[in-house]
Amino acid sequence: MPNRTRLCAAAAAAVAAATLLTVGPLSPPASAAATAAQQSRAQARVNDFFRDYRQAVLHKSHSTPAQVRARYLAPDLDKRLDAWALKHDADPVFQDRNAPASWKTRYEGSGAGHSTVVLTERWSGGRSQEVWYSVRLSDLTINDLEAPPK
Repeated sequence: MPNRTRLCAAAAAAVAAATLLTVGPLSPPASAAATAAQQSRAQARVNDFFRDYRQAVLHKSHSTPAQVRARYLAPDLDKRLDAWALKHDADPVFQDRNAPASWKTRYEGSGAGHSTVVLTERWSGGRSQEVWYSVRLSDLTINDLEAPPK
């Protein structure tokens, strides 16, 4: 019996060693971890902004839409959104007269200190649209949002 136990233990150790050699290390390289952190920080920032802004527009918050925009957006973007709203007679963040019923975000890429996050808005009638957000990674300020590139 003791020989069988030692044989099983040796076999288990051999399988574990072979698995580590085949699969490799379990933790991602540092650069992959940094990229994942950027993705999640930028996506979280856009999601937080959109949630807070929508709540303010729907009067379900103590903040006004202008206060939310001032907290998350670069001042020049905020001014451009005001101009867009006057020209189109619609909400400049939603790019519509009504608030969407739901939304989701996805990471699109990073470079030159910015991440791009795509936010897909969905309305109760089934219509949806994408808006591309640019997030400055140094301070997580949203400094642009626009329709998807063509």
